[in-house]
Amino acid sequence: MHIDIAGLPPERIVFETSPLAELGLALHALSEPGHHPGLHGWTTATSAALEPDLADRLHEAEFLWRNTFSDIFMPFAGVHGGDGRTGSTLAEDLDVLDRLDDERFVSAALEFTCSSLYDTGAPSPLTDARTRARAVEMATARGPRQLDFTRQLLADPASVRVWVRRLLEDCDQAFFADTWRRVQVQLAADARHKTELLRRKGTGAALEAVSAALSLDEQTGRISVDKLSTGRTDATGSAAGTGLTLVPTSFGWPHLMVLHAPGWRPVIHYPVHRPELPSPASVELLQLRLEALAHPLRMRICRNLARSPYTTGELADSLGITPPEVSRHLGVLKKAGLATTRRRGRYVLHSLDLTVVARLGSDFLEGVLR
Repeated sequence: MHIDIAGLPPERIVFETSPLAELGLALHALSEPGHHPGLHGWTTATSAALEPDLADRLHEAEFLWRNTFSDIFMPFAGVHGGDGRTGSTLAEDLDVLDRLDDERFVSAALEFTCSSLYDTGAPSPLTDARTRARAVEMATARGPRQLDFTRQLLADPASVRVWVRRLLEDCDQAFFADTWRRVQVQLAADARHKTELLRRKGTGAALEAVSAALSLDEQTGRISVDKLSTGRTDATGSAAGTGLTLVPTSFGWPHLMVLHAPGWRPVIHYPVHRPELPSPASVELLQLRLEALAHPLRMRICRNLARSPYTTGELADSLGITPPEVSRHLGVLKKAGLATTRRRGRYVLHSLDLTVVARLGSDFLEGVLR
């Protein structure tokens, strides 16, 4: 994924906190707690305390944040002629959401059915019969709740907008106001720190501090985002205002999200650094590791190394292959960061890095240790 910022003045790159964006990710964590192991205590306690009526309404609308994080949670990026600034309170952010025109609101709310058209610049379902029919067809395949929501949104967007705002306000009253008071200090401090880093050391250093998945090509003025998704946007040609907004989140890890819808101001929504959480591996390294483990002989080598360090000769004897073959397979595992070596006298011992393997998945680790 790429964001073009060539010719963009540094002052057009802003770090902002957003209560509405944070509420969206809090709702995502509630609906997908498995994505956020560090938040299990909060999600369990919050879910248990929800009133049944609010829980039912959240269930009714969860497609807005569960599988696809709707851009309605970052309306500041879609308002025509905007400056990328967010509200200081949830009420202010919701006021910005009210300023989003119906066509953009409907398109953003229907991302769960029109995701394949997200970055194509397709017309709004409100104005285009073809896109409208596709939205209804995709909603039908996803169940009656999505279909009812889609039909009502297309028929009467104003009433749905009122319903959504009331739902988010009720979330604020039930649990989010206290949560925001707790996390906003850290988020504001992070935004100030990154702003100062941007001012003193430049865009590349600021992006590097945001995430290892971000890199800037100074010559082309292009930001590359290391994600298993494709897309491209330009920070200088948006009807919603020239610039790039970066929004820190306390609930987002491990997600790094990029708003890249045509006509919207690009946004990078990034998790603040928490020392107790590991940094995610690059997509390239993840692919190397999965390919390394796909070979049945390397699986057997991993099984040996998971139990005890082995020399190349010991592995060759155990597996019934030649030492050069063992060395070749070990080289693949080492390149992927899965195996380590250490010298003991004249012997070189190979081991499996169980910490790295555990991050790939407990099923594999349990399998090689069985």
